[in-house]
Amino acid sequence: MNDQSPHNATHSALSFISRMPIQFSRFFARGLAALVNTFKISKTSATIRLNLNIALPELDQATREKITQQAIRNELSSYFEFFSIWGSSAEKNLARINKVYGESLFHDIMAENKGLVLVVPHFGTWEIMNAWFAQHTKMTIMYKPVKNETADQFVRNARSREKATLVPTDESGVRQIFKALKQGGTTVILPDHTPNVGGDMIEYFGLPLATSNLSAKLIQKTKCGALFVYAIRNENGLFDLYIEKLDVRIYEGSANDGSGVIFSALEDLIRRYPEHYHWSYKRFKANPALEDIYNLPPEQAIEIVQTLRKETINAKQVAFAQLNTSEA
Repeated sequence: MNDQSPHNATHSALSFISRMPIQFSRFFARGLAALVNTFKISKTSATIRLNLNIALPELDQATREKITQQAIRNELSSYFEFFSIWGSSAEKNLARINKVYGESLFHDIMAENKGLVLVVPHFGTWEIMNAWFAQHTKMTIMYKPVKNETADQFVRNARSREKATLVPTDESGVRQIFKALKQGGTTVILPDHTPNVGGDMIEYFGLPLATSNLSAKLIQKTKCGALFVYAIRNENGLFDLYIEKLDVRIYEGSANDGSGVIFSALEDLIRRYPEHYHWSYKRFKANPALEDIYNLPPEQAIEIVQTLRKETINAKQVAFAQLNTSEA
């Protein structure tokens, strides 16, 4: 008698999706995106539109709408690609990488054996990069378990194929990462998320948002290497991996200053390729003044955002004036 338990059903579904040709997964994602863009049937599309309006107010409405539709298609494609990547061998995933830009930057840091933090934003199809980096360095990655036990095991199995050490997203995990960096290892941090508890208020597109300083703290305290990396699907259906330097100011000042350097790099990347950023995350509610904006009419939400942005600019001007007065 066949076992039709939810556990087995989930496992079968994930296995089926992961075994599908990646081209078919993309075709399905594009079809789903067409439905979402045409009928606006998803609340997530409203979130994406609002986020784009908040982050890139200088763009006209027609341009933002075009980017929104592209972003929905790209984000859905990335999610389906993740399953294919998780279900594939390292060799198959490596074959999907067309070109690595800035590869020498990575190898130069590896030769110094001082550890490396890869700063990876929610951009493009970041999961494809693990296979490439794992062939050159020992990876220690913070991992938050998926709520569904079967799905969690599926992702863990994928990580084990890449020989990555998974550590919890708590203080014990941070200690393990520090130890790995001191031993010349590599870790991956996604900086553009809201911490569950606490966080410092750091500007993101001109708005102070609660932010984890973990990336900057790891880099500053260990003096390890730091690279900004992302992967984009190209016109041939393969992926191009980009490795870029972070400004040397990442090692200077406070952890907040270091995080500011990271977000400056992220904002620059988003302005270059806004259609590849994952805009569905409700990042901009990470401020007491903005906690309800995703539940408000868009016009009212934007008005609140504009008020906070003006207040932030004024506060910075006052602080700058006071600093100049004290130094005079």
